[in-house]
Amino acid sequence: MRATRSTRAARHLAGAAVLASGLLIGACTTLGPDYEEPDIAWLNEWQTNLYGQAVGPGQQRDLDLQFWWHAFNDPVLNSLVDTARKENPSLRIAGLRIMESRAVLGIASANLYPQLQQLKGSATYIDSRSSGGAGPDVHDNYGAYSDGFDLAWELDFWGRFRRGIESAEAGFFASVTNQQDVQVLLAAQVADLYFAYRTTLLRIDIARKNTAIQKRSLEITEQLFSSGQESELDLQQAKAQYLGTLATIPDLEGQLVRVRNALAAVLGRKPGDVPELDMVARPLPIVDGAVLRELPANLLLRRRDLRTAAWQVAAQSAQIGIAKADYFPAITLLGSVGWSTTSLGGSPQVRSIAAGPAITWNILDYGRIASNVRLQDARLQQTIELFQSTALLAAREMDDAAITVVKTAEQKAPLGGAARAAERSLELANSQYQEGYADFERVLDAQRVMFTQTERELLNNSAHISAVITLYKAAGGGWTEMPAQELLPEATRDTMKTRTNWGGLLEAPLPARPEGPASDSDNGNPK
Repeated sequence: MRATRSTRAARHLAGAAVLASGLLIGACTTLGPDYEEPDIAWLNEWQTNLYGQAVGPGQQRDLDLQFWWHAFNDPVLNSLVDTARKENPSLRIAGLRIMESRAVLGIASANLYPQLQQLKGSATYIDSRSSGGAGPDVHDNYGAYSDGFDLAWELDFWGRFRRGIESAEAGFFASVTNQQDVQVLLAAQVADLYFAYRTTLLRIDIARKNTAIQKRSLEITEQLFSSGQESELDLQQAKAQYLGTLATIPDLEGQLVRVRNALAAVLGRKPGDVPELDMVARPLPIVDGAVLRELPANLLLRRRDLRTAAWQVAAQSAQIGIAKADYFPAITLLGSVGWSTTSLGGSPQVRSIAAGPAITWNILDYGRIASNVRLQDARLQQTIELFQSTALLAAREMDDAAITVVKTAEQKAPLGGAARAAERSLELANSQYQEGYADFERVLDAQRVMFTQTERELLNNSAHISAVITLYKAAGGGWTEMPAQELLPEATRDTMKTRTNWGGLLEAPLPARPEGPASDSDNGNPK
């Protein structure tokens, strides 16, 4: 009968606790500001076509901005970018940060449930002896046993835990957009290094070609000097020019190795291990400009670094509500069930049940809570300023790249003409020198000019390609939404599973972004 009454009492207490918690949760509020994406005041006034680079869909060929490097029509480049997206260490780290933030979100979500769910128990053997007194000797030995279950559930009365989930969720989505931004930077980095390598190869070719020309001139002047037909001045000038040009080749060859090593590191390989570069074509591709069929303002809003900055604002905004919750009492539902007994004959079995609310309230905090709220607000304003700064830098990057594309394109014709004129000038100078109508100084000058103009033409073409790459990067192109199983290589996932039970999170689909800022409610990827 006693056990039955205890059971009934427990049921009544549990029912009362559930009813009380329901009433309390129904009366819950959420402290702190709700997130609003910062407004970019100047964006509506930024009406630009990026100097002709952003045009209507019917005015240029179709190109998927996700894979903008296909515009170069280079299989080697395509292969290198694909490899980097699979093997690059920085991209793997960004993928691991997604898994990290996913775990943080799981921790925050668990706070909505009873925070303490504790089983406890003990078994004790006691041996007691007493002797030598006025009374009889006593020897007792027995066992004492107890077990119990304690529960404590702090209700989210002021929205502390909901704000914590909001902050962790924003942090998770920030890690996703950050990984996508790494994809953008990675594609541009691979393309830049690839064309830098090809440019350096061509610079070496130019230097060797000019060295061969100047060596031939040196041999002629040596013969003439030996026969007494030329002065030593011509000989020494020819030698100085030849050796000076020859000295540029080792430096360029060193640059070539460094660029190759940099590309190998991006691909996650040991230095020099880029056999794909052995198949590169010598001439640089002819690229008129970028292909952008979105308004620059829309492209800017979809940039992954700006989306990351926006989610960071959201994550910090929720921290103010968490800090403000400390102003108010923490209301906790407590429950405990216990049982204890001993092995002594006639010892009773003790059962206990306890339940009820508890309240804790830091009423004398000496300004700590207020200071913490101010701290979180200052950090929020910092993230807002970072968002605004990111937007300004993004617009500047787009504008700078676009004008560079235009101006390097304008330089192509005159620099090409200058290079061809320099080649013809050298031919004429050689003819006139051989015929005795010009001195050797004219030949040396023509050689210098040809070397300079040919390299200037090449470097301008390289700068134009680099500007096109930068503009595609600035427009936010080069990322895709990767499923969870593609964020990390299979070998890495297997290693992590061996160490830790991930419960399928390494392959589980990533949560969809909630409907939030208009610029991030769709797939966010410009076409």
